[in-house]
Amino acid sequence: MTASHVDDSTPGHLARPQSVMLNFLGLYVLGRGTAVYSGSVIDVLGRVGVSEDAVRSTLTRMTTRGLLTRHREGRRAYFGLTARATEVLLDGERRIHDTGAVNRHWDGNWTLVGFSLPDTRRNERHDLRSQLLWAGFGMLQNGLWIAPGIKDVAAIVDDLRLAGNVTVFTAQHAKPTESAELVAKAFDTEAIAARYRAFLDQWDIRRPFPSATDDLARQLLLHTGWLDLVRQDPHLPAEHLAADWPAIRAERLFHRLNERYRANAARIADEVLDVITAPEAKES
Repeated sequence: MTASHVDDSTPGHLARPQSVMLNFLGLYVLGRGTAVYSGSVIDVLGRVGVSEDAVRSTLTRMTTRGLLTRHREGRRAYFGLTARATEVLLDGERRIHDTGAVNRHWDGNWTLVGFSLPDTRRNERHDLRSQLLWAGFGMLQNGLWIAPGIKDVAAIVDDLRLAGNVTVFTAQHAKPTESAELVAKAFDTEAIAARYRAFLDQWDIRRPFPSATDDLARQLLLHTGWLDLVRQDPHLPAEHLAADWPAIRAERLFHRLNERYRANAARIADEVLDVITAPEAKES
């Protein structure tokens, strides 16, 4: 399972439970060697409108899918991260803190993926397209997808067992084709920009986020909304985007608000989270 089949988020306060859960785990479980009490998770996610039933269902589903480990301490159930979940959360951290919202260092290379799958294999075709979208690809024409930069597609192909159906190569554009034309054909830049503008409007720094009860809730909603944005962003070359590309302002706003909420959110989390050392951490 890869990250695109794990995160099922939607923007902002409409985020689905698993998306919120993953962001909570990334903020307060990842890298700590701990497992968190289910009641604590119910408390935190309840602050952003996720019901207790939805939290319990999400914990069960994520455990069944190999993302969480379940541990008993008396009558309490605690949940820790598996290696698979850790990989997904680290990918999210890289997208937020390392990759950035704007690609200012494109080297002129493109990665192209060509494939052909019949209608009898439409489920596999759908999965491949989903994975490519997650990895920053856009459809240039039927059966040919493209992404800026050198991308490692091997993991996607291996995971879906489609090595015999996929052709991957890297290239640079040549006349009469221009790279700006490739961007315009393969990517809906207006839709990408609209998502960033919606984020800016929703998180207008002049007014508090209306449905958040405290800074822990605001931090969680902020991270969930931002990660959803950057994971949908194909990270197009800055030279082919508008000079006032809204991702630049949105990224500044995210970091500014994240810094505003961080200390108080951590204090609240320390008060409400019941955690134990994960058995896996004890053994290491």
